[in-house]
Amino acid sequence: MSAVADWMRIAETAEQPYNPPVSGFGATDFMADDTRGPAYRILTQRLVIRCWDTGDAPLLLEAVTANLEHLRPWLPWALDEPTSLEEKVVFLRRMRIRFEQGEDFIYGIFDRDEKRVLGGTGLHTRLGPGAREIGYWIHKDFINQGLASEASAALTRVAFEIDRVERVEIHCDPLNVRSAAVPRKLGFTHVVTRIQDHPSTYGEMRDTMIWVLAAADYPGSPAASARLEAYDAAGRRIL
Repeated sequence: MSAVADWMRIAETAEQPYNPPVSGFGATDFMADDTRGPAYRILTQRLVIRCWDTGDAPLLLEAVTANLEHLRPWLPWALDEPTSLEEKVVFLRRMRIRFEQGEDFIYGIFDRDEKRVLGGTGLHTRLGPGAREIGYWIHKDFINQGLASEASAALTRVAFEIDRVERVEIHCDPLNVRSAAVPRKLGFTHVVTRIQDHPSTYGEMRDTMIWVLAAADYPGSPAASARLEAYDAAGRRIL
């Protein structure tokens, strides 16, 4: 039985925010003692996933502007776009500071030449200590190619093997079928759907699916076999 099975029934009926019990599995059981993060740069087969830099502002502006209609149904921040290049610089500087201070870990998704932004992702800390939430968006020209799954698998490995968390979650709207397919593919468990728990970008109340992968279940998940290289701030390989 998986680590989430014992409390799925409770989570499905709870009205309070979902917060599963800590798994008994020790994350360090399958991690090297000298692995330390955060990961600033991650290389997968097709992607460079790295901490944003202010120099990325023109590429980010181009990508977001081209994807407004694609993003607005799902992401509230897209309603405030497009913003100016100067505003993008300020935004990326703020994201970099939060990354450096360990407050949140927001990454850009680039092609291997780093000449185009293919999307954005993050290992969000808003769930509290011992957990990360993965979020993602993919450029409309690159959907249906498995890039969200490739990026999320990489971040799942980073979360467990570098950040050494106890669980990783992915939250998505049930109507966003492409987004919901990602955690399912990577071996996450759908533990609960919160009914009308948040307003959509257009004001109506929407549901949220909560997907979880616990540390105990991670080694046997598809995400654990993702091929990647991860590097720290000094460029040293840490995974």
